[in-house]
Amino acid sequence: MTVYGNPDASTFLIQMVDDHDLAGMESELAEIRRLSKVDFCLMTFKVGNWNSDLSPWDAPAVFGKEDFGHGAEDTLFRVLKHTEDRSKTYIIGGYSLAGLFALWASCRTDVFSAVAAASPSVWFPGFTDYLKENPVQTKAVYLSLGDREEKTRNPVMATVADRIRETSDILKSQGADTVFEWNQGNHFKDADLRTAKALAWTLNSNLNIN
Repeated sequence: MTVYGNPDASTFLIQMVDDHDLAGMESELAEIRRLSKVDFCLMTFKVGNWNSDLSPWDAPAVFGKEDFGHGAEDTLFRVLKHTEDRSKTYIIGGYSLAGLFALWASCRTDVFSAVAAASPSVWFPGFTDYLKENPVQTKAVYLSLGDREEKTRNPVMATVADRIRETSDILKSQGADTVFEWNQGNHFKDADLRTAKALAWTLNSNLNIN
């Protein structure tokens, strides 16, 4: 776990990351600070096996040959050990499968006051059905997607635009203050800036929901 920002802040952002995310962390932090004046501490948790550690249940490979595992429960347990100070506000976010993990985590615990899911992998098999049966326990959710992400030959990932619209509708029906924004480009464009925009929205939103 690596800490950025002010460790004495009252609001803690939590993000699951890999090496690519860490390489863009300085630009992400700068963009969060540009978009929000709320003081924060960002805790990043390095993920060893992306497809396993962030997946809530087993699923066949969608791209490449590596299947998805079911390590999300253990990963969430690891995160929750750092959220025991209830005088603090905790917000969880992430990009791609980490965004899906953040959404799923908000169904498992009421610790997080908001979720920042940038280009989340809501195409993940069975996720929207799970979300219908397991409501989020958070007050606010930010969703985003690139406007070219559905333009892929992969039949599962091509459903992402339909699934994120469905996800937004489900979250709103569950009472979460939900916003959904489009970004320009495919899944691999400006991940650091998209994540920053998502986290900044939750920081700003948190001022109004506490």
